[in-house]
Order: sequence, then C-alpha cells, then structure tokens
Amino acid sequence: MKENHHRILGRRAFGGIAAGVGLAIALTACGGASDPLGTAPATGGTATGSALVIGSADFPESQILAEVYAGALNSAGVTASTKPNIGSREVYFKAVQDGSVDIIPDYSGNLLLHVNKDAAEVSAEDIFKALPGKLPEGLAVLEPSKAENKDAMVVTKATAEKYQLKSIEDLAKVCSELVVGAPATFAERAYGLPGLKKNYNCVPKKLEPFSDGGGPLTVKALLTDQVQVADIYTTTPAIADNDLVVLPDPKNNFIAQQVLPLYSKAKMTDKARDALNNVSRILTTEDLINLNRAVSGDQKQNPKDAAAAWLKDKGIVK
Repeated sequence: MKENHHRILGRRAFGGIAAGVGLAIALTACGGASDPLGTAPATGGTATGSALVIGSADFPESQILAEVYAGALNSAGVTASTKPNIGSREVYFKAVQDGSVDIIPDYSGNLLLHVNKDAAEVSAEDIFKALPGKLPEGLAVLEPSKAENKDAMVVTKATAEKYQLKSIEDLAKVCSELVVGAPATFAERAYGLPGLKKNYNCVPKKLEPFSDGGGPLTVKALLTDQVQVADIYTTTPAIADNDLVVLPDPKNNFIAQQVLPLYSKAKMTDKARDALNNVSRILTTEDLINLNRAVSGDQKQNPKDAAAAWLKDKGIVK
C-alpha cells in the first residue's frame, strides 16, 4: 500500500515464468524519478476552477489512481494535473506538506503507521477513525474507497507444499531457512521484518531487497526460487496468473489498506472534495486489479488512458 507502494504495485498477466515476468515488467517499472519533486512534468488539466496537482508514488497503481483523480476533477470543472513517480511515502508525504503536490492517492493503514508508528488499529473502520487525529496540521484525508491493496506474504505452490504452509504462522518453524524478497524498507517497516518477528516469531534467513515493490523482479525471483517468500501486493494480477499462494495473516500483521486521497487543506474546495469522494464511492478492489492488468497486460495502456477508460465506463466522464 504500500510502500514503494505501493504500493509498485506490479501488475501483470503471466502465462508462465518467461511470459509472466515480461508482462510484469510493463506493470511495475516503478523506479522512482531521480529528481521526483523537480523534474516530473505535470500533465493534463484544462478545466476551469482551482488548480490542483495530483501526485503519485513510484509504482503503476498509484500512477493510475492519480490519473483517475485528475480526470474526475477535470470533469467536475476543477483544473487538475498530475506529477507522477514522486517516490516512497517518506518523499510524497513531505511533498503534500510543502505544497509540491496538493493531493495523492494513499492507503489508509500504512498512512496511519507512517504518522503513528505505534498505531494498534487493524480494521478499516478503526484506522479511518484514527487518521484525522494523527495527521499533521494542514493535512487531511477524504472518504475511503472499498478498494483495498495490502502487502501479502506470497509463496509458490511448490514452496507451500514443501513446507506445509497454510498461513504466515506456519513460517515460524522454517523461517530461518527462507529468503524473503521485498523492498529494502521492509527491513524497518512495522509490518515488515519487525512485524514478522513480533507477531509470528519469523526471522528469515535473509532479506533480498528489490526496488520494484513486488513487481517483475520480485516475481521472477520468487518463480525461480531465488527467494522463497515475497512481499507482493494483493491487487497484483501476477498472483492469480501464476497460481501463487497468498498466506493468510491471522494476527493482522498487514492491517487494512483502503485507497483514499491524502490532501493539503490549503487548496481543497467543496467541488473537488465531492468529485474525489464520488470516485471513492465507486472504486473497488476488482477495479484496481483490472486497471493494473490494463496497464501491464496485452493492452499495455499508459496509466492516463487506463484511467480515462475507467472514468468513462463508470459514467464519471461523459
């Protein structure tokens, strides 16, 4: 939701290792921009109204959502442009604070952990209730959507069968034998290695860092057994397309992660708020998976085109 997140949501329609990895590459070519706040051009926006800049993290799903937000705003008469690939939450959160961007799609649970590392809330409702009181002055969130994208511990069927893995709890007895593939930030995130140790007594043999946030490199490493467990986002088509196994998380190490807009109060208007809340009322997890596949699959749409098609299909843009 994710962090390179993010949540990088690598998405792809795999038919096998070679085909799957090739497809995933289109989805999660999510390396951050070298100068994320200064060089990424803002795109789009011809409507009249209060001009807003919509940022995105450095992974495709976030880029798609930014274009969805911008398209909905422009359709409602609010001028909006996008600034993609800003970087991880640490970078884009500061960008919203300093006014480099006005709005960014985020994920409720990890956003709460970012502003309160000791947060104990795990349910979608409790997380959303806790967020307003923890965000710094000048920042707020709008309505959460039904759409959710969570980090997940994913293994191949062969690995699940070899070690008799039914949930993350089963990792404890073999964790020291396994290499985990994840973003480098997984070493420090509350839900990463610290969470696995605290909640499941799982201390892996090694963390193999990948910069694509659960994308093609991570998936390839999992499919070729370079790593035995991978942190992959739940809206990644590669999971179903490669018959991978998402290990259930009975102790809620990975808390609820609803998609919602994080914004600066400085330029928010009622018209903009209504347009974005309307998107959140419509957006579903299935929509995220399909949007990710549109960008990473055979269509190979760019995020703006995929967003435009979704907005038209949902009647938000005529």
